[in-house]
Amino acid sequence: MAGATLALAAAFAVTINVQTGEPLAGAILFPVGFCLLYLLGYDLLTGVFVLCPLAVWAKRPGCTWGGVLRNWGLVFTGNFAGALTTAVMMAIYWTYGFAAETNPVGMKFATMGEARTVGYAAYGAAGWLTIFVRAMLCNWMVSTGVVGAAMSSSVTGKVVAMWMPIMLFF
Repeated sequence: MAGATLALAAAFAVTINVQTGEPLAGAILFPVGFCLLYLLGYDLLTGVFVLCPLAVWAKRPGCTWGGVLRNWGLVFTGNFAGALTTAVMMAIYWTYGFAAETNPVGMKFATMGEARTVGYAAYGAAGWLTIFVRAMLCNWMVSTGVVGAAMSSSVTGKVVAMWMPIMLFF
């Protein structure tokens, strides 16, 4: 459900961006989805990447590198399946079951996806390096949100600790 929830949050943020013309409004509200998935106890792959090795390094009973790899594989599969399912459902929604042209929100997603993939191709290896660095920076922000939320004992504290890094990531 984490992949599905995050995909819906992205659709929500981009819808706000398209409808208001204010990208900042979408960025400010995107963390709602992240906060929901974290508070509901779903495992997001980015958070698992940072938390599982910490358990092994802290020598927690039963935590092994094999267990970390197994967990990463299971969480990746679940996140990918949820995100892919949501993407298909949103494509159906944005096109009336593929019977009409894509609506403006769907078109925004298409242009964003193209810009974030094909747009780097012209730069060759430098484009790949740029994508890698952007991914690392995003992972740092999401991991900061996960760790910040883990440090708080109240729901309000968790939300506040997650909001800013996730907004920066988006």
